[in-house]
Amino acid sequence: MHPPSPHGHRGAGFDPPNRFVPVRREVDPDSSDLDPAEEPLPRTQFLPDHSVSALTRNDSPDIGFTWSLNPYRGCEHGCIYCYARPTHEYLGFSAGLDFESRIVVKEQLPELLRRELGSRSWTPDTIALSGVTDCYQPVERKLRLTRRCLEVLAEFRNPVGIVTKNTLVTRDLDLLGELARHQAVAVFVSLTTLNPDLRAILEPRTSPPSARLRAIRALADAGVPVGVMIAPVIPAINDHEIPALLAAAGAAGARFAGKVVLRLPLAVAPLFEEWLDRHFPERKEKVLAQVRSARGGRLNDPRFGSRMRGEGPLADQWSQLFHVACRKAGIATRAPALSTAAFRRVTSGQGELW
Repeated sequence: MHPPSPHGHRGAGFDPPNRFVPVRREVDPDSSDLDPAEEPLPRTQFLPDHSVSALTRNDSPDIGFTWSLNPYRGCEHGCIYCYARPTHEYLGFSAGLDFESRIVVKEQLPELLRRELGSRSWTPDTIALSGVTDCYQPVERKLRLTRRCLEVLAEFRNPVGIVTKNTLVTRDLDLLGELARHQAVAVFVSLTTLNPDLRAILEPRTSPPSARLRAIRALADAGVPVGVMIAPVIPAINDHEIPALLAAAGAAGARFAGKVVLRLPLAVAPLFEEWLDRHFPERKEKVLAQVRSARGGRLNDPRFGSRMRGEGPLADQWSQLFHVACRKAGIATRAPALSTAAFRRVTSGQGELW
């Protein structure tokens, strides 16, 4: 048995210092709008975001989208390896427990999105939903921000790509199916392990592996292009599962796949090391040594082109394993191209087309 997290069902074991504004705070137990009896400590708080725009432009050459849409900042899922954790430091929070328990909510996002898509300055393009944090994290069941954004995207017929670890995505099969009719959607279900015990400590508040496979099947049966994302590949933890993950996803109906090799930027590195101390102390040095082997001797290589796939013999081995497993499972290694041909610009509140 591995020792439990000191903070219940959380991924992080502590709050590392904020590299910009180191602060200390007290948790207000009355601020959560969820049932306290159901919440692990620290209890989750939901804070309003006052953004004045919906879409964020990406200029990274190794990311396959230009525009992203993120209803939430921070993520309840608590995946210990999440590369987005350091983004919480820009808000004055930590990349550790704060990232999992202080969720900033963009309450006006659907209205902002409608305004931006309706502007004559908008050139139809694919938008990534969950470019940073998961748009189907648990609070989405209540707030429905992602669904409301999908309603706007479906009305405008603007293409969207989605990545999620939560089976809540199947709630929106009606909207996803409508977008699929216009070749305007692709969904990646992220699948990191088939071992439910590993999932519980690696990604503590995500959907179980079996449920994610059922979600792939539901999406495929509804005619929604669906693939699987093996991310991250973690040496000596889940890298051996690559063939089984792709075989299971292919059997469930996945048509395409992608992978990302573990990277540990900034505060993610000490958080992940502490996680290894708690759960896999006997493997810690092997895991970190192999990460360094694939990252030019470091725990993170931020260079465009190599940061997603790694480099060196180990990274090459994972790539070969991935491609062979995809071929055996009948899965493409590239998502289908989405189309803007059906895009229509809708005037606000009138439903008329320009």
